[in-house]
Amino acid sequence: MQRRKFLGTSAVASVGLLTTSALSAQQNKITKTPKLKHNINHSVCYWCYNTIALEDFLKNLNELDVRAIDLVGPDDWPLLKKYNIHASMCWGAEISLTEGWNDPEYHPTLIKNYSEIIPKVAEAGYTNLICFSGNRRGMDDATGLQNCVNGLKKIMPLAEKHGVTIQMELLNSKVDHKDYMCDHTAWGADLCNALGSENFRLLYDIYHMQIMEGDIIRNIREYHSYIGHYHTGGNPGRNEIDETQELYYPAIMKAILETGYKGHVAQEFIPTWVDKIDALKQGVTICDV
Repeated sequence: MQRRKFLGTSAVASVGLLTTSALSAQQNKITKTPKLKHNINHSVCYWCYNTIALEDFLKNLNELDVRAIDLVGPDDWPLLKKYNIHASMCWGAEISLTEGWNDPEYHPTLIKNYSEIIPKVAEAGYTNLICFSGNRRGMDDATGLQNCVNGLKKIMPLAEKHGVTIQMELLNSKVDHKDYMCDHTAWGADLCNALGSENFRLLYDIYHMQIMEGDIIRNIREYHSYIGHYHTGGNPGRNEIDETQELYYPAIMKAILETGYKGHVAQEFIPTWVDKIDALKQGVTICDV
């Protein structure tokens, strides 16, 4: 067979195989629920599944033996307790992703909000509360960092008193959150050092940092002492974390465990499968090393 003809035929065949494989992955149900090792403390971000009523979703988590959920506020905590699901990352004090601690204009509102919710988080038996840097809006990173320090120092004594860890999320400013300031791990680590509190840590979103930095495992090893929480997501697209994307999550999970991490890893991919719970089951299984 001529080389050009062979390559053309092979390419068509390969596309056909990939298409068939992708369709099979989405259409075939994962009928067996695996017994989890729980070396990784599994969690899941509810917003990715919010087309499912929260109570039904919590029942699904019980069936999957996933024992925690991320990004839920005080109104939902009683329902979580009914199903013995832990709130591994609370929210409800922030203004928005774009209006954060790097802008002194928002400090009065943020200080009030966090001062009110920190005791509630502790009273409910939870320990993590999310926060955001906000967008740059022309501000340089050094000024933004110092503004964050000035504002966060007003709430850190209260967080320390109640045993609550404030966690600033690392987000990409290239694709999803244009202009967001806390978009590199090194900047977040500098903020942690400037605050000097064991109760301030980084929420390391693997999807976002793959876009901004790559070198995920090396950065986890280097910066793990600053990281208090992890989120997953397939890149590109923030979809399933299987072979359809570029990150190899079993190796990433092993690297996280090797650092001695004892916190939660929350699935935060947007499922494309018809059966969203099956997609979640697959993601949790991949990470259960």
